Amino acid sequence: MSKTTKKFAPEVRERAVRMVFGHERDHPSRWAEVVSIAEKIGRVPQTLHEWGEES
Repeated sequence: MSKTTKKFAPEVRERAVRMVFGHERDHPSRWAEVVSIAEKIGRVPQTLHEWGEES
């Protein structure tokens, strides 16, 4: 588990990851979706990407 993962409640991480996987078809790539969701929740894309890989 990375340092950034420990800072956020599991519920926050789970919801963000569900958002990414639930809206992939709305963007040309998973990374585009990660960037979009990260902006909406105030996180950097790399953090959200790591959360998705841990799931």
